[in-house]
Amino acid sequence: PHTQLAQNIICAYLTGARFFELKTVQILDSLEFEKPCIDAEDEGYNTEWSTELSIIQAYQEYVKSWFLLHILKKYLNLSPAAEPGFIFNMSVGYDLKGISSPLVDNFIESLKNALGNDFFNDCKDILRQKLPVLLPGIDLDFIEEISPRISSSITLSTMHGCPPGEQQSICSYLMKKKGLHTFVKLNPTLLGHEDVIALFHTLGFHEIKLNPESFIKDIQYPEAIRMISNLQKTAAECDLVFGVKLSNTLAVENNRSVLPGQEMYMSGRALYPLTISLAARLAGEFAGNLKISYAGGINAVNVADVLSTGIKPVTVATDLLKPGGYYRLRQMAESVAGEDFSSDQDILNVELLHDLADKVKHDEFYSKDYRQTESMQIERTLPLTNCYIAPCQEICPIHQDVPEYIHLIQEKRYREALWVIYAKNPLPFITGYVCDHQCMFKCVRNDYEQPLPIRDLKRIAAELGFQQFLQEIAVPAKTALKAAIIGAGPCGLATASYLSWAGIDVTLFDLHDSAGGMVKHTLPPFRLPDAATLHDLELLQKLGISCVFNCDPHITPEKLHKEGFKYVIIAIGAWQEKELPLAADPEKVLNTISFLNQFKKSPANIKLGRNVAVIGGGNSAMDGARAAKRVGGVKSVFIIYRRTIKEMPADREEFANALQDGVVFKELLQPVTLDKGELKCQVMQLGVPDESGRKRPLPVEGKFVNIPTDTVIIAIGEEADPSFLRRWQLPLDHQYRPITDENLQTGRENIFIGGDARTGPATVVEAIRDARKISDYIIKKENLSLPEFFSYTPGNNRIRIENSLEKKGNMIFPMQPYDKKYSPEIEASRCLDCALLCNKCVEVCPNRANIAIAVPGLRDACQIIHLDSLCNECGNCQTFCPYEGAPYRDKLTLYEDLTSFAESSGTGFVYLDENHLKIRYKGIIDEIRITADKFYSPLLNPSLEPELQNIFDIISTISSKYSYLIPLYARGGAEIE
Repeated sequence: PHTQLAQNIICAYLTGARFFELKTVQILDSLEFEKPCIDAEDEGYNTEWSTELSIIQAYQEYVKSWFLLHILKKYLNLSPAAEPGFIFNMSVGYDLKGISSPLVDNFIESLKNALGNDFFNDCKDILRQKLPVLLPGIDLDFIEEISPRISSSITLSTMHGCPPGEQQSICSYLMKKKGLHTFVKLNPTLLGHEDVIALFHTLGFHEIKLNPESFIKDIQYPEAIRMISNLQKTAAECDLVFGVKLSNTLAVENNRSVLPGQEMYMSGRALYPLTISLAARLAGEFAGNLKISYAGGINAVNVADVLSTGIKPVTVATDLLKPGGYYRLRQMAESVAGEDFSSDQDILNVELLHDLADKVKHDEFYSKDYRQTESMQIERTLPLTNCYIAPCQEICPIHQDVPEYIHLIQEKRYREALWVIYAKNPLPFITGYVCDHQCMFKCVRNDYEQPLPIRDLKRIAAELGFQQFLQEIAVPAKTALKAAIIGAGPCGLATASYLSWAGIDVTLFDLHDSAGGMVKHTLPPFRLPDAATLHDLELLQKLGISCVFNCDPHITPEKLHKEGFKYVIIAIGAWQEKELPLAADPEKVLNTISFLNQFKKSPANIKLGRNVAVIGGGNSAMDGARAAKRVGGVKSVFIIYRRTIKEMPADREEFANALQDGVVFKELLQPVTLDKGELKCQVMQLGVPDESGRKRPLPVEGKFVNIPTDTVIIAIGEEADPSFLRRWQLPLDHQYRPITDENLQTGRENIFIGGDARTGPATVVEAIRDARKISDYIIKKENLSLPEFFSYTPGNNRIRIENSLEKKGNMIFPMQPYDKKYSPEIEASRCLDCALLCNKCVEVCPNRANIAIAVPGLRDACQIIHLDSLCNECGNCQTFCPYEGAPYRDKLTLYEDLTSFAESSGTGFVYLDENHLKIRYKGIIDEIRITADKFYSPLLNPSLEPELQNIFDIISTISSKYSYLIPLYARGGAEIE
């Protein structure tokens, strides 16, 4: 799709591309296609197989590109004057009848030599008139020297299932009759169904469903070898070059519910292992005497490797459909700069190709699991203006200012970074170890290589900035207002912090002998070192918070009110464990919390036997299993889960840690009884999804397995102590959870509840979210306020935006966290600063139909305009937009003419002349006039609609700074037909 329009080719050229395989044309050039047609979220998929342009339109785009690239080459001195510096390669399909038709034949001949083509000559006339004025350094002699011989090579792209005889006939025709250097695209189906399946399974691409018929209908390997041999002889007779283009896309079953139709074509990251394997096999078949043009998952990681084998040219498409877009070509070009791949060697390095094909099977980068997330979208509607957003910050339950503290880490300003963190998160050390870091799964770096280790960077900032930070904390002045917090776990501690900063006198009550709750008393030290908890508690102690430990378990709100506590916050956690009766001997069945509590206090005194089974699939199960592996005498630990590993709620990181510790996973099993050292389990299968969205586990009738087990550890969930909730007379819902209002106030005035006590087992950061919600309500109600540092303001945005632009398109792999050379500043420098600049919809649009313009006054970044005339509704911008929206439908649109404006219903505008427009906003259509930067609109009042004022500012900016976007008829004042 990136070689369809002149502007695409220009963008690619300016970012490093030098070989252009022009988009395929064919005799059927006016087809209508279902949209969307591109889904490049990870491996790429598409359903479209032809150009949207007519053959004549396509030719005109290529001619314009040809002239403009020559001008750019000379003006920017991009290559020696004696060299063309770039190559245009035709691409045609799909059968001999169509290719030899007058329309396609004229297309081919006019690219071979455009001297007699009217459009070519018209373009040259325009350049003769305009260019000396626009670019005085370029004279008329240069224009005359631009060659009319645009292309001397061609790539044949046939449909899947095209017979080898037809392919050979076309290639022979293109060489014998048309005199063209010829390459023929071959499909990865040549590897064979079994080998493709095996390779996908090795790399974890289990979701890709193949149609065996595709492998039967496509050309078979022996036939391909005979065809290549025959065509090599034909090329030698014609003194031309013949080769194969590896590879075409792979037809697969459409099982993603994103694109229309039953079949789609795969490309990108998952295609590289197939293509490099096919290249190695074919190169070996011909002892390296084979020309290969390569396309199949090329990116900055592998482009140098492929070129080093003697393969050339190398082309790329899918990688440019991802964030960074054309910018990605720059890094590819830089990665091979200084290398000499231009020699005329005719023999491929077969050994090196086989090495690459073998290496890819074990390369983590090409495994499906390398990408750590699926959808990158957040649950928010795409706004018309000011849409740039940091998904990492938005998905965080407390909306931690991630880009801000990472920017400060990059500048080694750790103390300031810790202040930014602390403004939203009073437990930076605990969360620096055990936060479930959902932020990481929305990091835009997932679309490049790997997300930033945001949690690790937070922990490092806390550690390196702690001492200075601690010295700067001043005890806030206390008011007469008092609050009691029942429970000193994460929710209680966070609430105590916020209220104390506002001057409220806080006392914590807890049943244990120390603060910290579940994280302190049950999380094993390999998950959370005691020092981390102590540091967070030290920060809280500076605030003068009082603590009552080993408190009366029957404490009542009435007693607390009598002692002067106006507000009471319940944060007792979820310590009540769910039971699963399995054995008559209770000593053989333990609950996770009890076991982890004992493990934390005295692991040496625990006796579990040789074999331990842990029941459950959450993080508690992972903790229990990993702790059990560390108990003396234990040889084997099994995790028994009734669904599959894919459905487990545990963090992928904790799952990986358990695997690394040697825990064995037993999926699709439901424990039934434990008897005489054997755990009998019912075999399960997955049915339809339940209310959680996961597939419901169903028993396979009559099928059981036995697992050797001495002790069972139950980890199937916890809940708040129901007796406490009943004693406090709190209203409960049908799940026996407390009912609260939006401020987490219970049915009893000034009594609040948060954390696990309210929701059931959740995360530390979700407990902090509840704490902030409760605290904000109380603080506002009492007309108090938090200190100014709780509202952090970013620094120099313009410099940061420029730095972010420099990183666009660059794959920058994370450093190894435990490497002695690890630098948090270097790791932080990978951040793309999405809170200030997004532009993903601009970067991923192959047609450049979304553009960014800088509008004074609208924050300090780019506003997005959608150009209707350039959009083919491929849907790629929707795939990568961080919102639940489609920029091509939902962003402010500039229409080419009144007809396209009338055919749409979205918010947008069309120029009638330079100062006269028609606009549609929220369904209202109005005509507006611009006079001296002022708008006159009879129906729309921007003073009542801030967003409308933003739109008027954007239109004003287009008129003053981006007038090239205004259609020619409007700039000339001509009437619209």
